[in-house]
Amino acid sequence: MMGNRPSWIHPAFCLLERDGDAGWTAWRWPDLADHGLPSDGVVVAASASAVLRGVVAAERDNRAILLLRHGGDAAGWLGEPGFAVTLESSGTTGLPKRVRHTFNRLQGRVRGRVDPSVRWLMTYDAGAFAGLQVLLTAAMTGATLVSVPGAGVQELAEAARLHAVTHISGTPSFWRAFLMALAGGGTPPLRSITLGGEAADQAVLDRLAAAFPLARLRHIYASTEAGAVFGVSDGRAGFPARWLDEGVDDVSLRVCDGVLELRSPRAMTAAGDGWLSTGDLVTRVGDRVLFAGRVDGVVNVGGVKVSPEAVEQRLLAVPGVAEVLVQAKPNPITGFLLTAQIVPASDVEETVLRARMRDALAELVPAARPRVITLTDRIPLAITGKKGRKAQP
Repeated sequence: MMGNRPSWIHPAFCLLERDGDAGWTAWRWPDLADHGLPSDGVVVAASASAVLRGVVAAERDNRAILLLRHGGDAAGWLGEPGFAVTLESSGTTGLPKRVRHTFNRLQGRVRGRVDPSVRWLMTYDAGAFAGLQVLLTAAMTGATLVSVPGAGVQELAEAARLHAVTHISGTPSFWRAFLMALAGGGTPPLRSITLGGEAADQAVLDRLAAAFPLARLRHIYASTEAGAVFGVSDGRAGFPARWLDEGVDDVSLRVCDGVLELRSPRAMTAAGDGWLSTGDLVTRVGDRVLFAGRVDGVVNVGGVKVSPEAVEQRLLAVPGVAEVLVQAKPNPITGFLLTAQIVPASDVEETVLRARMRDALAELVPAARPRVITLTDRIPLAITGKKGRKAQP
């Protein structure tokens, strides 16, 4: 601590947060002080300001804190002695998991020099690992953080324009929706674009580079369990295959049965022998390691194991496709069938687009080809900024 202000909060830091119809509130350090922590150490992560006040109070009182998400309860949580932050994973494909991090580990991958001219936009749930990383980055570098709790992508796009946002971190799904929301209007003066939370496909990287040619573009590999692992800034999907031998940023990487494993000083505090299975399927293609979906997302279609996310990435590469959601639907004969929802670009004809998709899917085994392809104008995102991956009923 530095007086009443934690040493990691730069005095220039400002949180601009919209409170429904009440307009925008500018939170600065004195406004964030003198808030008590609930007796059970549980903070509902409903906003960036609530999360920041909770973390500050937990550090001051040297207590553990649980950032509660998903509208759930804190059943079974017992805070261990000392200051630490317990986060809930996204629960994209199943039930959320709780992971405890020391504060030093959470700060371990924060990057950026002090620059009060920077304006971040909060696109993630403030209680998520990625959201907390954005919050810490802004606080530690004296930036302004623009937060619109509960907002959809269209509202976030409007906030980015209104406050001349310069830095945004979001999931690839968010960025595809953000580009559509910006269509026909002005664009914010972005200087830095970060993708995380999902595999960054080549199509979205190329579209962002074209839309914001002056912005630094990178995608981050991180998770609630592993912490922030590495960043890729060469404009290509996946990561360099040489990292499997050389490691990167003090992190060792290996592939076991097609699944990426890692050993990192920033991983959760209980990682067994030090190697952590990420649950991410990867494949090596030339000098690149590409992500191919999640282990827990693989489904059995007539005896063939299929990754809906891998099929999704193939469709995203089709010219004229703006967004895709591939889901598994239970089937009494084959176990599962795949379906696809497609958001077409505004300048493509349906017959042309369907022909292109047929050509792209023809190279896949029959089990991996969606049986039903539906065109839609949008695909809803969860509060995590991701598309829902749970199988359809």
